[in-house]
Amino acid sequence: MSNKSTPCNDYQISRRTMLSNTMLGAAAGTFLGMPVKSLLANAGVDHKPKCEHVILFWCGGGMSHLDTWDPKPGRPTQGEFSPIKSTVPGMQITQIFPRLSQQLHNVALIRSIAGTNGAHGRATYQLLTSYNQVAGLLLHPGIGSIVSHEKPRLGDLPAYISITGQAPRAGYLGQKCESYFVGRPGEPDPYLAFPQGITKVRGNKRLELLAKYNAKNRAARPASEFAATEQSIEDATSLMRSPALKAFEVDKVDPETLGRYGDTDFGRGALLARRLVEKGVRFVQINRGGFDTHGNNFPAMENHGAVMDPALTSLIEDLDVRGMLDTTMVIVLSEFGRTPRINNNAGRDHHAPCFSCLMAGGGIAKGAVVGASDIDGVQPADRPVKVPDIHATICHAMGINHRKRVMTPLDRKLKLVDGGKPVMELFT
Repeated sequence: MSNKSTPCNDYQISRRTMLSNTMLGAAAGTFLGMPVKSLLANAGVDHKPKCEHVILFWCGGGMSHLDTWDPKPGRPTQGEFSPIKSTVPGMQITQIFPRLSQQLHNVALIRSIAGTNGAHGRATYQLLTSYNQVAGLLLHPGIGSIVSHEKPRLGDLPAYISITGQAPRAGYLGQKCESYFVGRPGEPDPYLAFPQGITKVRGNKRLELLAKYNAKNRAARPASEFAATEQSIEDATSLMRSPALKAFEVDKVDPETLGRYGDTDFGRGALLARRLVEKGVRFVQINRGGFDTHGNNFPAMENHGAVMDPALTSLIEDLDVRGMLDTTMVIVLSEFGRTPRINNNAGRDHHAPCFSCLMAGGGIAKGAVVGASDIDGVQPADRPVKVPDIHATICHAMGINHRKRVMTPLDRKLKLVDGGKPVMELFT
């Protein structure tokens, strides 16, 4: 899967260049109607991107913000969990993450995401693409596909890998930006080896025959369709022969390490993600469902915490110890939060107007809290963050111009991100 594209960094220019290009000199106070100081601050021209990789934990179903990152002690909406102290004074999360609370000095929280979609499908689409879902043929690419499109590939492994669940499609960015799917961490992919009984020599001869057949029939197929097919074959055969495949063998990791992460699919997924970014993978998405807690919310969230706490903590610790946290962003995100009101089934329902996410690494400010919800976690009380702002923030951290437009098959130019501005408080 060859991706030779390079990031667009032409929006990153120095103050001196900006001022000289405007030919206003020291006497000028404004540029295009804006104070120069404000314009430069908004453009983020001093920002030097640090982020090279992203690990996204996608929590399908709508993770309760009140029972995780935004506790409301003493309020009727608090529920069964208490806040616990962390390594950052005044920065609290709930008791279901005791180990993670000791890593909050490496973490930032956004507590004021202002969502607009309360239905699972539409919310998932927007949170992972930045765009609202529209009827018709247009399919917007997920953020992982955008990263793999805009950043040059590193190493032999696919640039974008999805673990234990399907990630969004690449849409109009094409086959080379699709994710490589891993079913269960540690299980070998049967498609990356010749069938049983087929030797390597015989298998290679079959591949040579396939290449000759494709070359003969290329003229009879639409160019775009044939290119996608050949790209898939090239990706698969290249991966089959790469020694980097050993990164997938988490079953061979020492038991102590597996125990730290938690010997679960989620823990193995987090460990696999670390091993993949060490081999150059740009974007890894780990998928976990079960957050649609309309009933029995608190036992469900306690179980989630027991699985997620060791995995997230060990990942952040290991990235930090290995010197990779500054270049690897870790995000925990879901399609919306849950209602402050606890329903008659001891559950919480869908709540899009205000929810939270966790971010760490990749140049993100450590120990930061952006925004705040109101007293019961119903609405943002301070610094609302729109969904596209999160995508713009990821792009900004990686040196990707989120305003860049790409041509779609419908001959329309669309921005990589549907508006949005980077959350600059995360880079101070």
